[in-house]
Amino acid sequence: MTTVTIDDVHAAAKRIEGLVRRTPLLPATLAHSPLPGNPALNLKLECLQVSGSFKARGAMSALSTLDDAAKARGLITASGGNHGLGVAYAGHAAGVPVTIYLPGNTPAAKADNLRRWGADVHMHGDVWDDANREALMVAERDGKTYIHPFADPRVIAGQGTVSLEVLADAPDTDVLLVSIGGGGLISGAAMAAKALKPDITVIGIEPVGAPTLHDSVAAGQLVELERIETKANTLAPRRSEAINLALIQENVDQIILVSDEQMYEAARWLWREFGLGVELSAAAAVAALQAGVYAPPAGAVCTALVCGAGSDGMS
Repeated sequence: MTTVTIDDVHAAAKRIEGLVRRTPLLPATLAHSPLPGNPALNLKLECLQVSGSFKARGAMSALSTLDDAAKARGLITASGGNHGLGVAYAGHAAGVPVTIYLPGNTPAAKADNLRRWGADVHMHGDVWDDANREALMVAERDGKTYIHPFADPRVIAGQGTVSLEVLADAPDTDVLLVSIGGGGLISGAAMAAKALKPDITVIGIEPVGAPTLHDSVAAGQLVELERIETKANTLAPRRSEAINLALIQENVDQIILVSDEQMYEAARWLWREFGLGVELSAAAAVAALQAGVYAPPAGAVCTALVCGAGSDGMS
């Protein structure tokens, strides 16, 4: 089975250098309302990444490997919003046409933002899996170049570059907290982090209403959920893929679940304390600490990936 190595991550970092932002790492200090236990916490601000999330890393990593013929056919993908924005940004930067299929649960603001980047946007189905089946059909019919949001090795390697930055800026990180949707971010980030620092603990966080990889790891095989019950639509595929599950089984120490309300409260905390406008998925890693679902060891230095911008905490 195809996999991804730290060499692939380093190669992706070279390909995307200067094409994505090296996002800042913010110590979560001086808060009016500290998190329980007041853990040492860094926030890796991928919410400040170009296109609004870490997804620009993987999309640009994949695009940078394509030949002129593949680019000329145009790019196509399905997305809950953020991967689509990453691909739309990559296409815009390269002058390549982009088609994005979105599920019906995608916020209108993300669809509008995709159009701002020049993407041709189509709505299909209720959840990402529905939109993805349609995108694959259109890609085959029209000969477009499809980029998978989480099961493409080039995308996984691109997402893994975030760990290179985390461990360069905060080499004392003991615990890395990462939100999980389809598994592309945590597949790359966990593998890279473990390769660079084998004793680091990697904690994945999923919504209670979309425990796709939590249940798959527990079952020892891919599980397809019957239904999705979360407002964190970017963390809500019904099924992951084999490459992601294998990397997660090897490199992720624990997957825990948080509720939508816990993510909302964490998003509000990030807005109140640090002026960070994030979506629910980006607040999941902080929610695990704030709600006490995950308690780090005493004295451990934690880094949470704040993976996407949004307005969920501003109300």
